[in-house]
Amino acid sequence: MSTRGSDRPLRADAQRNRQALLAKAREIFESGEFFDLRFDDFARLAGVGTGTLYRHFPTREALAEAVYHEEVVALCDRAHRLRETSPALEALSTFLREFVGYVHEHHGLARTLTTLMATGSETLAEGSRALEEAVTGLVTAAAEEGTVRGDVGAGAVMMALHGIGAAHERPEWRAEADGVITLVLDGLVQRAQPSSPNDSPAR
Repeated sequence: MSTRGSDRPLRADAQRNRQALLAKAREIFESGEFFDLRFDDFARLAGVGTGTLYRHFPTREALAEAVYHEEVVALCDRAHRLRETSPALEALSTFLREFVGYVHEHHGLARTLTTLMATGSETLAEGSRALEEAVTGLVTAAAEEGTVRGDVGAGAVMMALHGIGAAHERPEWRAEADGVITLVLDGLVQRAQPSSPNDSPAR
């Protein structure tokens, strides 16, 4: 995923300015004022010039997409680290529960992304695909480990995560979301098959 037209590295001062704008955008996401402020106000609040804002992010949507891009990268990196350091089922369970915690802590970002989805943003579509690839890796590893069913793909898990995110305005959201993750994991876990009478050893 790329949010800039060029892959050339930024100078140190330009990188600092870009990160200042992204950090301020994250704060404003959480305040719920992202679409209420004039776009030029982001430069003032971040302590940079208006020209700097437009050089990095020509539109409000480009700024929101850049924040989303960085968040997706961080989530995917977390999924990869869990795969490398934890048993597969534990890695999957930890990631899904951390995802709920992430949405809870970044509810303002979730609201902003819901608005952006109506624009058909390719960055959001790419981010969704990247997250699905990360979840696919976790589910596949657990299936290969033999701890989750092999007949349920990551698509079903992603549908549950999308539903959780879309329902974040519900008053009891956090408890209900944790409950949905429990249901998903219970449905995925490979249970030992009960033995039948015909399996008893011959006498």
